[in-house]
Amino acid sequence: MIALPGLCLTTGRPWLARNILRTFSRFVSEGMLPNRFPSAGEAPVYNTVDATLWYFEAVRQYFEATSDIGLLHELFPLLDRIVDAHLGGTRYHIQIDPGDGLLFAGEPGVQLTWMDAKVGGRVVTARIGKPVEVNALWLNAAASMSRFAQTLGRNAVRYETLADRARSGFARFWNSEKQFCFDVIDSPGSPEGNDAALRPNQIFAVSLPETALTEEQQRAVVDVCARELLTSFGLRSLARNEPGYRGHYEGGLVQRDDAYHQGTVWGWLIGPFALAHSRVYKNADEAMSFLNPMLGQIHAAGLGTASEIFDGDPPFTPNGCIAQAWTVGEILRAWRVISEARGR
Repeated sequence: MIALPGLCLTTGRPWLARNILRTFSRFVSEGMLPNRFPSAGEAPVYNTVDATLWYFEAVRQYFEATSDIGLLHELFPLLDRIVDAHLGGTRYHIQIDPGDGLLFAGEPGVQLTWMDAKVGGRVVTARIGKPVEVNALWLNAAASMSRFAQTLGRNAVRYETLADRARSGFARFWNSEKQFCFDVIDSPGSPEGNDAALRPNQIFAVSLPETALTEEQQRAVVDVCARELLTSFGLRSLARNEPGYRGHYEGGLVQRDDAYHQGTVWGWLIGPFALAHSRVYKNADEAMSFLNPMLGQIHAAGLGTASEIFDGDPPFTPNGCIAQAWTVGEILRAWRVISEARGR
């Protein structure tokens, strides 16, 4: 769902995006999209909280690009049932907290966000509670549903209310002491209930269309990510001065999985960062400069494509998959959006 807009819409293949969106709609279970389709004859695996929310964003971008009212009519009842499932509660304690309108997710031994490394029975970055990017996505899903309802001539009040509550509750993510967002709030694994580790997930609170942050807070998020997480090829998954930081993705499986989201640079995050920077500073040329290093990289590792991850320490050696869909997709999408902002 993250890769779909860049790989299908930016490249002028909306029919392919439509087919993918319709196909996944048939596999929604208890308000969740599957995270993985296993071998033939086995059941899909539903262990992700954010894939379903990225589905809303993929539908939004598809409709924005195509004005395909037919597909919107077809998918809207399903999207509405997904909202109901998140309000009533589904697998792994995924449920909207009626107290603040935010989405809680997680239980011991299960990895639900994109930071999903697991070594044996140990989840490296459990992030149980209310993750910042999950709730940025929930806010955008509710806002998208409001617009979808209005487009289809339906009552949008319900979705507007959900978006307003999420927008108000999102203020809880702001760490006034450190001047950036908590990565997870109401986390049973954190001594004070909030995880203050500096991670890149907060960039989505700026890069997604709907934001609950003030302009000053948006700028602070972009600035701290630029100062502490930005590299030539993406954002570090953890700041270098945080406990547990790993600067190199190397060693056996256990060592690699320990480093996977503990400092390793993820290429797909350069797209949201460039878009967030463009939003805050309104300088398309500067925003484009963050994407330029990838031009050289596509001739250096997986030829003609872009790698999954890079070391957190210089020289940022490419690693992992040599051709990663969401890295390619987000670079293409950001490149297109920023190029249009430049008038080119």
